[in-house]
Amino acid sequence: MSIPKPLVQLNQLFISFSIVFSLLVSQWILLVPISVGIITLITKQNPIIRAGKIFLSKPAQAYPPEDKDQQLFNQWIATLCLSAAFLFFIIDQQVLTIIFSAMVLMAAVTALLGYCIGCQIRYKLKMWQYKQKTKWDK
Repeated sequence: MSIPKPLVQLNQLFISFSIVFSLLVSQWILLVPISVGIITLITKQNPIIRAGKIFLSKPAQAYPPEDKDQQLFNQWIATLCLSAAFLFFIIDQQVLTIIFSAMVLMAAVTALLGYCIGCQIRYKLKMWQYKQKTKWDK
């Protein structure tokens, strides 16, 4: 399964703007991307991506594909880090709130620029899992 790249970029923009607004206005705004992330992870359907489909000018298959499993992996990372940021906000640890929010913001912006940090993490994880499996198969 794949997702058209413009829809993945739309989700990255949504996350980026949500974090920027949370840092400038109120950390309570973090509940929006966290909620979207939880919904996505439970249903395997991202509401932002689903809503964005109506704006595609061509059939979905006409756009460069992004791997759905990779996007779900990235969503796990973003949702966990934003949840940690929000937890730190609740317990009045502003520096940690900013650090965890900024990590997700940096990952989203670099993905928009063409480098996927989550993809690199998943690749390293898969290689490690493969090495562990082949080590035990010998």
